[in-house]
Amino acid sequence: MMNGRRKSDRPVVATKPANKAGELVTVVNEPVAERVERRGLAKGKPPRQNTNRAQDRAIVQSELGRIRQAAVKDRKVKFTSLMHHIYNLSTLREAYYGLKRDAAPGIDGERWRQYGENLESNLEELAARLRRGAYRAKAVRRVYITKDDGRQRPLGVTALEDKLVQRATVTVLNAIYETNFLGFSYGYRPGKGQHNALDALYTALLTRKVNWVLDGDLSSFFDSLDHEWLIKFIEHRVADQRVVRLIRKWLNAGVLEEGQWTCSEEGTPQGGSASPLLANIYLHYVFDLWVQHWRKTKAKGDVIVVRWADDFVVGFEHQSEAEQFHEELAERFAKFKLKLHPEKTRVIEFGRFAVNNRKRRGQGKPETFNFLGFTHICGQTRSKRMFTVLRRTMSKRKRAKLKEIKTELRQRLHDRVPEVGRWLRSVVAGHNRYYGVPSNLGSLSVFRFHVGRAWYRSLRRRSQKTRLTWERMRRLINLWLPRPMLHHPYPSRRFGVIT
Repeated sequence: MMNGRRKSDRPVVATKPANKAGELVTVVNEPVAERVERRGLAKGKPPRQNTNRAQDRAIVQSELGRIRQAAVKDRKVKFTSLMHHIYNLSTLREAYYGLKRDAAPGIDGERWRQYGENLESNLEELAARLRRGAYRAKAVRRVYITKDDGRQRPLGVTALEDKLVQRATVTVLNAIYETNFLGFSYGYRPGKGQHNALDALYTALLTRKVNWVLDGDLSSFFDSLDHEWLIKFIEHRVADQRVVRLIRKWLNAGVLEEGQWTCSEEGTPQGGSASPLLANIYLHYVFDLWVQHWRKTKAKGDVIVVRWADDFVVGFEHQSEAEQFHEELAERFAKFKLKLHPEKTRVIEFGRFAVNNRKRRGQGKPETFNFLGFTHICGQTRSKRMFTVLRRTMSKRKRAKLKEIKTELRQRLHDRVPEVGRWLRSVVAGHNRYYGVPSNLGSLSVFRFHVGRAWYRSLRRRSQKTRLTWERMRRLINLWLPRPMLHHPYPSRRFGVIT
């Protein structure tokens, strides 16, 4: 005691500690470097309220957390009451804000901003229809995009309310199925991207005994997915028939193309919010679980697997096992009305011993394979002492992108140079961000050069008496087109951190 007062009775003076205060005691769930006392409210000020969207996110995450805990606790439990989570206003509102603002409208012609003008009343009316079973799915508007090989890929443009309900349903079902999906499945899953799959493949090829690779692809997978098998797979974990009927409505909604409505007992339109999850559920039971069982019971050597949607790579130590797996996989897929693409699916010799083995047999260099936009090549490190996997931008992807840029440059022929420069800068920067991986700087430089040359030719077409020289063009290129740079570390570093 001092001056008649105990030490604990003194007023406490809180001060902000310096950043990176390593010697201070860490408070639970609060970083030491930024710990500071919260300032009190000014006199007469009411406490700040969270926005509706922030509150909704907390509510939705809390509900999903309880579902996820139940799914983890018992991986065979069937969920009998899920529908009320879907037509919950918080879930629907959160789903609405998760939609793309500038997406093309479906057959209803409704756009995101237009729907949001009376958002609360629209969501309440939609929730009421879902609650009493009056919700009806609209047909999907079909459009086509050109693939790298020149063929047309069908895409489905879903009506806005259908997108909204599908996204809400996917949010709820992800809490269940993310506990079931296996680690080598990467496609369209929360928190997993294409470079995670590429990292896993690269690391496995370097660290495991892989001498043969099956580069697999399914033929027209999204158009061949069988509805009845899909419903059976979903009912393994979802016993709420209202949710099952909801999924059936999307599958049976049909496709509207040039004014003609068609419906099929197979397929789910690419482009819908629910299609990626439904595809993953289908392949989880048809492919993932079967592969997991096969390599545990039949494989004598190492087997690696990486799958992104319907595109997958399987590596083997022994050639006989690779060929056996290929044959049995074709039979497995045929049972579920799927078919391996005859041209894109093949077994090749690939790995650290492939170069020497093929050279000894007089067969030339090992073949390459493509996965997620990259061509994978057997190579060596700069010191020529160790095996590595070289990854280059796929030639088809590069040519297709350059063709797209040339077409757009014709449309922008008379736009101002700074406007075209800003657009090209965003295109080249986006290309670099995806393809900027170690050993691919050469491909990035070639891409930048061809973009600059296409821009040069476009500018020279603006006038018959142009005085644009290549020296001046080089200054424009250096000003507007980003230089090649690596945006991704070596896969072994990043993969080792996240796993």
